[in-house]
Amino acid sequence: MTDAHTPSPSATDRAAVERELRAMIAEAARLDAAVVAGLPADTDLFGPEIGLTSLAGVTLLGAVDTRFGVDVAALDLSLDSLQSIATLADFVTAHRSAR
Repeated sequence: MTDAHTPSPSATDRAAVERELRAMIAEAARLDAAVVAGLPADTDLFGPEIGLTSLAGVTLLGAVDTRFGVDVAALDLSLDSLQSIATLADFVTAHRSAR
């Protein structure tokens, strides 16, 4: 039985993925990691706060593939998973657990 205050293993895994993705996003967008870490999860990756460019997006996708083994561009042709920090974290978590 899981304590109501203890996150489930999948929630813990997703939180860890999101933390790593935030650092990767900061690096790709050339932003301070602390700033990206403090943004709400629904922050748009290509919006004004992060301002990811198409080149930075490609860099980010390569880093995600290398780190997590998830080829976002091949699995999500419409790239809807790149809408926000949360959508990318959800996508990566779902696809890496399916491996």
